[in-house]
Amino acid sequence: MVKKAFIFPGQGAQCVGMSKDFYNSFAESKEIFDDAQSIVDFDILKLCFDGPLEELSLTNISQPAILTASIAALQALRASGINVTPDYVAGLSLGEYSGLVAAKSISFQTAVALVAKRGKFMQQASELNPGSMLSLLGLDIDKVSEITKETGTFIANLNCPGQIVISGKNDNLKAAEVLAKEKGAKRVLPLNVSGPFHTELMQEASQKLENELVKTKVKEPACNVVFNVTGDIEGAPDMIKVNLSKQVSQTTYWQKSVEYMANNGVSVFFEIGPGQVLKGLLKRINPDLKVYNIGSLEDIENVKKDLGA
Repeated sequence: MVKKAFIFPGQGAQCVGMSKDFYNSFAESKEIFDDAQSIVDFDILKLCFDGPLEELSLTNISQPAILTASIAALQALRASGINVTPDYVAGLSLGEYSGLVAAKSISFQTAVALVAKRGKFMQQASELNPGSMLSLLGLDIDKVSEITKETGTFIANLNCPGQIVISGKNDNLKAAEVLAKEKGAKRVLPLNVSGPFHTELMQEASQKLENELVKTKVKEPACNVVFNVTGDIEGAPDMIKVNLSKQVSQTTYWQKSVEYMANNGVSVFFEIGPGQVLKGLLKRINPDLKVYNIGSLEDIENVKKDLGA
């Protein structure tokens, strides 16, 4: 029997128009946006569907917006007649919350309220420590470790072979970019985020989030959930909360997470939500993995044809 996983994108996947066709086509998707609109303190419909991208990309806005667009896409998949039940779920950073909703561990309403606070906490921490993230292509972990030590930056994401994301304050990242090129990086790409995420510079945000998680109702997931900070599954609600709070200020291990699922028999992945970043990463981790995108009505039609649904 083929094992399947649902995977969900993180911050940086935002785009103007995300899940708009799902909103217009499925009552279930519309309900997700309407629920979110009643919870967040900004016009989520306007920003998701009409932008501007600059405002949509602000941490406190992009996080609940991407979560909402992702779960709207999940609802569209379920409503479209494609009968897929995941054996595993995972998400890249913020995407973990979408994964927990998909696994019925956290309700969508709880998740969007929590993520809205998470985004604000991270935005506040970013204002205290202005910074960003850089994706380094073509360097091994040893060279990247040297770069971070010399420049006061941090290894934030181990995403796939040949791609390591570093994070830090803006001036330190400028120095790291120069050094990375000197050490032979094929490319150095800035990420579309507004803070030095997954570093100790986010410790205050991590602590505030931990305080919120204490009050949050989390249930044992209905399927296996793989977490970024360990690259392993966890089902105990208390430990899920620990992993979520740690994730803000610690390195994430996406490659390890995907390899864990593949080693446990998962061969088909559904990337649910805006963008195709995760598909690109999975193809570099293991080109034999099959990845379907669920980000538009056209994607759903393509999946139906491929699966004969």
